Amino acid sequence: MCVACYVDAATKDKIIAYNAEFHKVTKSPFGKNDQIGMLNLIDGESRSAILSRADASKVFDLSVDHFIGMPGWFGAGDQPYQIWMTHTPAGEIVDDSMKKGLEANQLVAYSGDGISMYTHCGTHIDTLNHFGYNGKIFNEFSAKDHLGSRNWNVAGPELHPPIFARGVLLDVAALHGVDVLPPSHAIGEADLKGCLAHQNIKLNLGDVVLIRTGQMRLWPDMAFVSNTPGINREGAEFLAKNGAIMVGADNLTVEQTPTPDPLNFFPVHTYLLAEAGVPLLEMVNLEEMSQERCYEFAFFGACIKLRGATGAPMRPVAMPLSH
Repeated sequence: MCVACYVDAATKDKIIAYNAEFHKVTKSPFGKNDQIGMLNLIDGESRSAILSRADASKVFDLSVDHFIGMPGWFGAGDQPYQIWMTHTPAGEIVDDSMKKGLEANQLVAYSGDGISMYTHCGTHIDTLNHFGYNGKIFNEFSAKDHLGSRNWNVAGPELHPPIFARGVLLDVAALHGVDVLPPSHAIGEADLKGCLAHQNIKLNLGDVVLIRTGQMRLWPDMAFVSNTPGINREGAEFLAKNGAIMVGADNLTVEQTPTPDPLNFFPVHTYLLAEAGVPLLEMVNLEEMSQERCYEFAFFGACIKLRGATGAPMRPVAMPLSH
């Protein structure tokens, strides 16, 4: 197990990861009803602090487009993104779905559409009910007591506050001098410490930490989804124990795939969500920030409030910090 190198004893009390036990869900220090974990550290003071430093003259859009044929998680048979027209101007002239008559439909060109997708599609958050251990999720909520026929009644994205926080980009691909890390490259503590030293920054309690593997250079080719470089459990522990409130990456799963763990096929997801109380942010476009070497920034993001879901789309943005 890795040991954090930037955290003093007083700060440890605010970090859930220091209460974690291997392959066991953690009881939240924020109370028996807590469903957002480390996001509890966002408050008026922390929001004001980062807003006061944000340089609004430059905004980085960190999300990807949704479109038919986009790469996504298909490993468990979930549906790909689909969009279809529900109303078209010509179709309304024929169907008159609102019973307005020919003249009205010729005047008013009405278009409408619908979508269907897995909630973990495109740039999105993973909530704390997404993965757990032995039928339980973070803070000891059980599937038996809290999972209905349609959704969880705890830990959904509707409970997430809008995230205003200091963001840190750890550009591991740049550290290694490559556009894209090798397939299945495991990002552990050494890579993360190397980035911090190379970029001359440090982690602070309350950070959103984003990791660049370079995998977004492959987007939108389906090669994006295969054998992804990403953090391993050691790397995840390093970030959680140094006070990250959310961990994201530019790849499909944040973590290395496939994992060498013979039993736990998603060791980073289970650790961060169930043990450390840290939500994930997946498929983040970090290319522009990497090119501009923007390693420290104001992060802003809010997910769609899909009640009880295990994930939800997010359109995060970042602004450089003024000095």
